[in-house]
Amino acid sequence: MNEAKVYLALVDLGPSLAGSISRKTGLHRRTVYDIIEMLITKGLVSYIKQNNRRLFTAASPDRIIDILKEKEVLLTPLVKDLNEKYVKTREKEETNFFKGKNGLRTVLEDQLNYKEVLVLGANPKAGDVVQYYFKWYNQSRMKRKVKLKIITHERWFARMKLAEVRYFPQKYASPLAINVYGDKVAMILWTKADPLAVVIKNKEVAQGYRKYFDLMWKVSKKS
Repeated sequence: MNEAKVYLALVDLGPSLAGSISRKTGLHRRTVYDIIEMLITKGLVSYIKQNNRRLFTAASPDRIIDILKEKEVLLTPLVKDLNEKYVKTREKEETNFFKGKNGLRTVLEDQLNYKEVLVLGANPKAGDVVQYYFKWYNQSRMKRKVKLKIITHERWFARMKLAEVRYFPQKYASPLAINVYGDKVAMILWTKADPLAVVIKNKEVAQGYRKYFDLMWKVSKKS
């Protein structure tokens, strides 16, 4: 911040002594000297001697662009390395919480990246929670050919394309649904006031829920 103050002061003042820069910026003269030395090193300030005193001048602002380009060249390998580490970290086990309608949309859109989604306890109130969204979601699902296997108490789910549906008694209905896809398990609370989703990324957990789903699939009714 102080470097910017000194540089901008020199742009405004033109060739100046340290005292003038100090008065313009409100910085102590010793601080001004230290900053000027750093700016000289970066090629942003130059000086000439006049009566044994140094008169400082700001370099062209184009030099700032050159510095940014130099930094970009230096930072590119570092950013690449950080990205690789970030991806590896993201691939590890994790649990994420999503709140609100936008949070639920994030979870549902992530499911479109998988070939199949198992849904235990599909809730008809989901359309009320994220109104008008499911039409887009299903269109996107059709394009990507994402299949659904649904266990629910609600009959209208049978009308959905690319979906197999089985049923359990309505007395076991709940606003909580469990979606299993890839190595993830999403527990979604479909309440209009405070919708919530907890997504666990863990191969063993996902496999465990997948086996539980298979068991429920076998004991559920086809119609």
